[in-house]
Amino acid sequence: MPPISTPPEIRAIHIKGRSPIAWMASSPDLQFDPSRIPKEAVAQVPEGYTIRPLNVNDYDKGYLELLSQLTTIGTISKRKFAERFDLLRERNESKYCIVIEDLGRGIIVGAGSVIIEPKFVHECGMVGHIEDIVVDNSARGKNLGKLIINALTLVAKHSGAYKVILSCAEKNVGFYEKCGLKAKEVTMANYL
Repeated sequence: MPPISTPPEIRAIHIKGRSPIAWMASSPDLQFDPSRIPKEAVAQVPEGYTIRPLNVNDYDKGYLELLSQLTTIGTISKRKFAERFDLLRERNESKYCIVIEDLGRGIIVGAGSVIIEPKFVHECGMVGHIEDIVVDNSARGKNLGKLIINALTLVAKHSGAYKVILSCAEKNVGFYEKCGLKAKEVTMANYL
């Protein structure tokens, strides 16, 4: 039997005897270069899942349905999704959208993003704003949420951020404390 050849745009990473995690290096379908996700975050991925940048094809893998478990999405066509994806890809040094895919089902079961904000304070430091953390109801209890927070925190750290911050519902404070965050100050909003 001839060996299976892997297309040049895909490389597999084997971690502790687990199933390979496929990355598409420098693919125009990915929101950012997957090497920006630190290896220590990738090493935490359970068997049967992969963590990677958002892919333009995730529209067909239930990404918006997953986000609708978090908040209102509205009607977003595939074209509108692709246009927004292109905008995010152009700004890939300031916003990183990470997803967790269930490889067996071929669907997105976890997601989150971090926005890197340049500041004047802290000697022109950077702050990571963690946003839109969600894990599918069917995949809860597997520490995927904690994995997403850790991955986004490491992306922010490797981008030069001196801290990460987020806003959450009061009912979720306990979860975020388990992820290493601490309650500080108050978030306020003015919906326009």
